[in-house]
Amino acid sequence: MITVTESAADKIRELLERENFPETHGLRMKVVGGGCSGLMYEMTFDEAAGEDDTTIEAHGVKVFVDMKSALYLTGTQLDYDDGLMGTGFQFKNPNATNQCGCGESFSV
Repeated sequence: MITVTESAADKIRELLERENFPETHGLRMKVVGGGCSGLMYEMTFDEAAGEDDTTIEAHGVKVFVDMKSALYLTGTQLDYDDGLMGTGFQFKNPNATNQCGCGESFSV
């Protein structure tokens, strides 16, 4: 469903440790309405998967995705870049037909 690169997993782990969350916590990836293109990515930390969530385990971290968001995120790669052109998580989403200039919102 979703792939998480090693650099993204390293950053997720670093943020979890910085916030003193236990190992049972994971990253929740969600798609919500908003942004200039209609849909936005949202990421938060959560203590456990919900009843209808899919849990992805990659490079020692957990990612939780609800069923509705999974429709928009299938095939997405979550990466983290710490380069000169900008630092942050990057979504490589094959379902996105249009994306705003900042990369934070998209449409399908």
